[in-house]
Amino acid sequence: MIRGTRLPNGTFYLEDTKSGSLHQAKGAPMKNPVLVEYAALLLRIALALMFFAHAWLKIKVFTPAGAAKYFESLGVPGFLAYLTMAAEIAGGTLLLLGIETRWVALLLVPLIAGTIVLVHGKNGWLFTNKDGGWEYPAFWIVGLLVLAALGDGAVALGPALGLS
Repeated sequence: MIRGTRLPNGTFYLEDTKSGSLHQAKGAPMKNPVLVEYAALLLRIALALMFFAHAWLKIKVFTPAGAAKYFESLGVPGFLAYLTMAAEIAGGTLLLLGIETRWVALLLVPLIAGTIVLVHGKNGWLFTNKDGGWEYPAFWIVGLLVLAALGDGAVALGPALGLS
């Protein structure tokens, strides 16, 4: 396995973990691994807050019963509204804490894709269109996929608990 190692003098080396040999990286500078970890943390927190906000909207503004009726008006069973709220709260909590981040992010993609298929897709691209287009949920999906690629990031409980 090859992994990147930055020496105290700032030189970046590629390390062959099998043989232990180091090779100085050539070409363009590589990403700063510390900043990547904090970028993942920032994205994790932002996505978690978005899920909390959407659950809060369904619970406090529309009410769970109202959300269920809305889901029924879309042609899906009303109980899916309750499952959606639970997924938003549980998924947001796991993202915030950094527990199984990659899997949680991937599992939340179909939830957001469902909003494109059932709600926003017919309203056009721009989210400023009447009833909101699909650009916002599409960007949300991209954020989830990027987080799945990056992993837990800094200050994550999952690795500390041996869950990653």
